[in-house]
Formats: sequence, structure tokens, C-alpha cells
Amino acid sequence: MWIECSLVSFVILSALLLGVSVEASAKVRKPAVAGQFYPADPTTLRRMVEEMLENARKVPVEGEIVGLVCPHAGYPYSGPTAAVAYKEVMGKRYDAVVVIGPSHREFLRGSSIWAEGGYETPLGVVPIAEDVAKKMLSPEDDIVFSDAGHRYEHSVEVELPFLQVAIPDLKVVPVVMGEQNLRACRNLADAIVRACKGKKVLIVASSDLYHGYSYEECNRTDEKTLKAILRFDPEGFVQGLLSGEYQACGGGPIAAMLMAARELGADKVKILTHTNSNDVVGERGGYVVGYSAIAVYRSGAGGEEGKKRVGVELGLSEEDKRTLLTIARRTVERVTRGEPPPEFQVKSGKLLERRGAFVTLKKHGELRGCIGYIEGIKPLWEAVRDMARAAALEDPRFPPVRPEEVPELEIEISVLTPLWRVKDIKDIVIGRDGLIIRKGWRQGLLLPQVATEYGWDVKTFLEHTCLKAGLPRDAWKGPDAEIWAFSAEVFSEGEL
Repeated sequence: MWIECSLVSFVILSALLLGVSVEASAKVRKPAVAGQFYPADPTTLRRMVEEMLENARKVPVEGEIVGLVCPHAGYPYSGPTAAVAYKEVMGKRYDAVVVIGPSHREFLRGSSIWAEGGYETPLGVVPIAEDVAKKMLSPEDDIVFSDAGHRYEHSVEVELPFLQVAIPDLKVVPVVMGEQNLRACRNLADAIVRACKGKKVLIVASSDLYHGYSYEECNRTDEKTLKAILRFDPEGFVQGLLSGEYQACGGGPIAAMLMAARELGADKVKILTHTNSNDVVGERGGYVVGYSAIAVYRSGAGGEEGKKRVGVELGLSEEDKRTLLTIARRTVERVTRGEPPPEFQVKSGKLLERRGAFVTLKKHGELRGCIGYIEGIKPLWEAVRDMARAAALEDPRFPPVRPEEVPELEIEISVLTPLWRVKDIKDIVIGRDGLIIRKGWRQGLLLPQVATEYGWDVKTFLEHTCLKAGLPRDAWKGPDAEIWAFSAEVFSEGEL
């Protein structure tokens, strides 16, 4: 059974004061909510997380992300919202990821750090960034090493499978907050800054928003809470939480993250998405919980990656591109109404060449379908027509596009070059090349724009192509793995 998160509905199981180091903290912390908040089967879990990340909307963030706010309910409820946040950091490498969650089940006086060993999920054990954790220790500020707060808590645990899939070479510092007053937030923020200066870190605050029985009140309260976070005034945010004006079960973790991120150079906050459990399940009434994904970042640092031009020029004229986009759109319009694809009279020599092509459909920035021919088995215009139909109706990741959705779709076309076998990964050029990795009957393909969009280096691009094939990250190193590359001319309706 999937469990929805509520601060007030959990039973307090025990009351343990901080200040006593527990020998168990040196051990691997076992999953407490696998099979409840998320699948216990590793294959099912990985597939679920990968699909949510792939389907999540990529939101432009013009800077380097320092902190995230992510929800922590059952994955069918809050998982798609969390995926929007984690998509922003996919493929990035960090010295440490500090994950701060509120304590729902145990009374804590300050903050409890699981400082040694690892945190286990069905996807494996995540090692602790022990050097960072040790520098955060401050018993006089009620920041201690303990398993208190961690044993039954879900708020940190549910973030880890997303991080395991999104971030290579992951190391974490799991923190559970008890008291969420201004002093506790300030002490924890100071500890994070002290431990993380000079390192590349990501700080994740785990929190849902409104909890209650009114859909309308959920929207009103969440709007006030999100506006307060956008003001980047963590001290004022804490006061509003204590007065009841704002609501977030992880309000303390959010405030501590904002304080630490500010000291580490962040100066902007962006709401990536917002929803609630009633909207997710499509039913009004009953209990409702608000969810949001939020990025905190240094403006102007490392942004605009997704806007860099990718691929190569293949000699297509502006008229050729407009013709192909028209073919794709008219095809989608027809086939979603149950009609056959239209016929076109095409005379341009470039459009009669045999080329591989992919058609990508997006709705409000979110992927809605993407299918293509890898190699040129038919004239380019026919390939685009066929793949437009397939992207609209046959992408197994999505339901077929409905006719009323068509005006909201954005269409992108990638016209492929022939493939070439990669003998040395030093020959791979980010921004120019797409990749195919084949091993046995498995195959994964990523278009050139993907690596540029996420700011990946070559190694990370190879790793994610392996993941797309359902292979381990390092499968590309195996002697039986084939690495192929190609380039593409990429264009969309918004550019012409």
C-alpha cells in the first residue's frame, strides 16, 4: 500500500533526546519504507524512477544549483514532482549531497546525522561523505552523530533512489531535524557551510507542503508558502511557519537549506513545479497534501546549457525545415483524429535523401513522445511523417496523444547523419555527437542535444546511454559493448 505523508497522522513511537552517540550509526542503515512509499523490488524501482525522470519537464535554470526542495510522499503521489527537481541535476557530480528531512516519528532536540557507513535502498548502499559529516558535528549546537530519528524515518530515505539514478558516484550526508525553530535552522546551516566550503555540494531539503482536508485551502496556503520561499528570507519564513501562516512539514530543512545556500553564494530561488495529491489522483475531496519542486541557485553561473546550439549543418534550407515541421504537425493532427497520414508532394532533393530522423513531441516543455529511425531506410520526408505518427500514437511510455492536445504540442525534428563506430571515447564531442551503446540484445540511444541540455561530460554521457539501454553505468567499458556515434541537424517550430 502506498502511504501518503502527514506530519500530524504519524504516531510518535519514542522520545529520544540527542546528545548520545549510538554505535549503530557506524552500520549501514537499512530501508524502512521500501514496499510502502516506493517499490521494494530493485528492477521495478529503477524503472519507475528512470521513467519519472525521463518524463519530467526540464525547466530552464540560469545558474548553478546549490539547493533543492523535493517532496517525500509515496512515489505515485509526489514522485513526478520530485523528478522535476532531480532532472535539473542529472549527471552532475558532487563531493557530497546533504539531504535534510524532518523527523516524523521521534522527538529530537536538534539535528541527527548518520555519519558513518551508508544508507541502503533497494538500489544499493549509498556511502556516507564522512569527511563532510565529521566537520558538521557540533554537540554544543545539538548537532550530533546518532541513529535517533533515522531508524523509522522516510523523509530522507525516499529521496535517495532519485539521487542514486540521477547523480554518479553519489555520497550523502543524511540529516534528520527535530526542532525546527530559528536557532536549530541557523545552527544546522552554519554546520553545513563550515563543512562544505571549497567543495561542490548539493543541499536537498525534503518537505511536503499543506496537509489537510480542504483542496481550496491547500492551494491558498501553498501559494503563500511558496511566495515566502521565493523571497529568499529564511528567517522570515521560519517566523511564518511558527505562526501558522505558512505550512511545510519540512519547513526547518527548507529554512536551513536556504540559509546555507545563501552563504555558499546562491542568490535566486525558482519554483520548478507545484501540485497536490488531489490533482495527481484526479479526485477532489478527502485528505490533500501539497508538493513542490524548488531550485536555489547562483545566478549566471553555469546556466544556459540547454540553449547552446547542438549538432551539425546538413545543408537543409529554411524552407526544407519548415516543410518537415509542417509534415510532422499535419500528420499528428490527422492521426490523432483516427485518420490516415496525409500525402505530400515533395520535390526538394534534400528531403528525398534517405536519412534517419527522430520526431520529438513536447507539451508545455514536458516530453510527450519521441521515436525515430536510426538509419536512412526511406526518404527523409517519409521518415519524418512516419515518426511523427509513431511519436504521437506508439511511444510506449505515454498514452496516445489526444486531438485536443495537438495545439499545445511543440515539435522538434532531428535529422541524423550515418552512424560511425567509436574506437576511442576521446573522439566523442559533446554538443556534436549522439550516442548508441549496444551490448547483447540491449541498445540505448541518446540524441546530441541531451548531453548539452544537462551539461554532461563524455563519461557521464556514456553512463546515461548505458542506463537508457537498461545496462549498468559502466557497461560501455566492457569488451563486448559497442559504442556508435552520430550527429544530427536539430530544429523546432519555435526557431523558425
